[in-house]
Amino acid sequence: MINVTLPDGSKRSYEVGSTSWDVAKSISEGLARNVLAAEVNGEVWDLTRPLTEDSAVSLLSWKDKGGKSTMWHSSAHLMAEALEFYYPGVKLAIGPPIENGFYYDVDFGDYEIHEKDLKKLEDKMIELARLKNEYIRKDISKADAIAYFSEKEDPYKLELLEDLPDGEITFYTQGAFTDLCRGPHLPNTGYIKAVKLMSIAGAYWRGDEKNKQLTRIYGITFPKAKELKEYLVLLEEAKKRDHRKIGKELDLFTFSQRVGQGLPLWLPKGAALRERLIEFMKKTQTKAGYQPVVTPHIGHKDLYVCSGHYEKYGEDSFQSIKTPHEGEEFLLKPMNCPHHCEVFKAKPKSYKDLPVRYAEFGTVYRYEQSGELHGLTRVRGFTQDDAHIFCAPEQVEEEFKKVIDIVLYVFKALEFEEYTAQISLRHKTDREKYIGSEENWDKAEQAIINASKDKGLNTVVEYNEAAFYGPKLDFMVKDALGRSWQLGTIQVDYNLPERFELEYVGADNQKHRPVMLHRAPFGSLERFIAVLIEHTAGKFPLWLNPEQVSVLPISDKYNDYAKEVLNLLNNYDIRGIVDERSETMGKKIRDAEVNRIPYMLIVGEEEKKEGKVAVRKQGEGDLGSFSLEEFAAIIQTEIDEKLVQHVDNTSC
Repeated sequence: MINVTLPDGSKRSYEVGSTSWDVAKSISEGLARNVLAAEVNGEVWDLTRPLTEDSAVSLLSWKDKGGKSTMWHSSAHLMAEALEFYYPGVKLAIGPPIENGFYYDVDFGDYEIHEKDLKKLEDKMIELARLKNEYIRKDISKADAIAYFSEKEDPYKLELLEDLPDGEITFYTQGAFTDLCRGPHLPNTGYIKAVKLMSIAGAYWRGDEKNKQLTRIYGITFPKAKELKEYLVLLEEAKKRDHRKIGKELDLFTFSQRVGQGLPLWLPKGAALRERLIEFMKKTQTKAGYQPVVTPHIGHKDLYVCSGHYEKYGEDSFQSIKTPHEGEEFLLKPMNCPHHCEVFKAKPKSYKDLPVRYAEFGTVYRYEQSGELHGLTRVRGFTQDDAHIFCAPEQVEEEFKKVIDIVLYVFKALEFEEYTAQISLRHKTDREKYIGSEENWDKAEQAIINASKDKGLNTVVEYNEAAFYGPKLDFMVKDALGRSWQLGTIQVDYNLPERFELEYVGADNQKHRPVMLHRAPFGSLERFIAVLIEHTAGKFPLWLNPEQVSVLPISDKYNDYAKEVLNLLNNYDIRGIVDERSETMGKKIRDAEVNRIPYMLIVGEEEKKEGKVAVRKQGEGDLGSFSLEEFAAIIQTEIDEKLVQHVDNTSC
């Protein structure tokens, strides 16, 4: 018999060779019908895979990330089976699940495939799904695997096999299709009820531009047709909110081939919005005890070799910059943290100096392949609201709480109301890849758990998700369309203080190694602004909007009064424009609303005589007539509701 520990801590005994599906059935038939996969000792498995030892088992449904991933992985195999039916002899590369759906990279050879062909593939997938063919896992020797794909003349699978050790290779078969795959998969194809193949794109084999370009087909599936319909409606709304579209409409940013792909140019209104975010964070950080630092955009190669970033990002970095001095090489910086380590090291530190908090809006550069670039969310140059806290081990928990305060303040000010915090910890049993002492890891992991609990965060714990140098806390935010984005991260790091030999003198007059916390509530400004645009559909919070008011004179003879109004409002730090065009009032109002300007101030003879403005608010209509002082008070009250909160030296 083996013991199975369930998420609630309860234990059940089963025969050796029982499956997670058996576990589900023993709890309830309803549960068994809804589970798609199982997490066994921290790893997602097929429901039908035998359990041979005592295990911790979590049953995964469509609501779980692992459940969706398993469905989409199995769907990629189903699409591959349909592809081989219509295009015999095609060469299949890789077909993984992704955040929303799946793809398969395919070498079509002499075949051609177009968007119009996707419908017949969808229909074939549904036909195959209804057969309820089982996904059958089979262990296979490397020699037999090579023989199979040699006979099939599949160069991509043969290349993948080169890197796989004998004894760890598995095939999965469903119906007429067999693939090299480690799994996991659904019990059978019948779970797949609705299919939509989204698009066709190009992708280089193994992401290398020197390799052959393959055809990538994206798709998504659902366990119910209703859910697919809802998803497609959501996609249409997402197109309307696309930050690239709205960014162009609002004149926030642009790109230039001459400047270079993935290098955004901020236009005046976008630059104003960006600077306002920076000032907002700077004020918050100053109150929380951060010290500003500035570091160069480049660094000597040795700096990044020391930090380990050269090894990690070398292939994703721009080519090194060589000087006339032989052997001297510089790199565009991929990260700010190595520079901050050198700032910390510039002067001896005592335990009385800790914690030290350095903050910088530092621009970093990473080479992304052109096919991976996407608006502001995937760029080659981006600015991080980076900060690094150097503290003693016993200060980690308190510093975590203070950073959480800042992250939550940012979310409130920018109207992100739904979020969860993912606590990323080590693998439960395999500790070989992690650096740092067991004692320090235990303290750091418990500090994150305690801090999250004390702050009342809605958390999920993920094992084997910690970085090799320390555990972390990632904030997953849901936008207005229910999509999840990672915004804000806090990481514990034992690695860089060791690599840079950072020290402080403790109360015992001995030298000690500090703990380093990495912290970025925005992440990158570019990506954060992209998410903010799509979340708000360009209707930014009033305090952030580049143009808070549009003053609309009813005719040209009131243009001077309109300008006078705007000048007086500037004294109250209210930003706006005067629409002097010789257009109808209806068009001026429509254009102001299209440009997402929150308030429209209409001025004519009566307003000029009384020194007032007729106020109209986007989405609400006419509010009435107000003096400038009264209107300024309305604006200030609305802003204060979002920004006047905590961030004093005790809570942050």
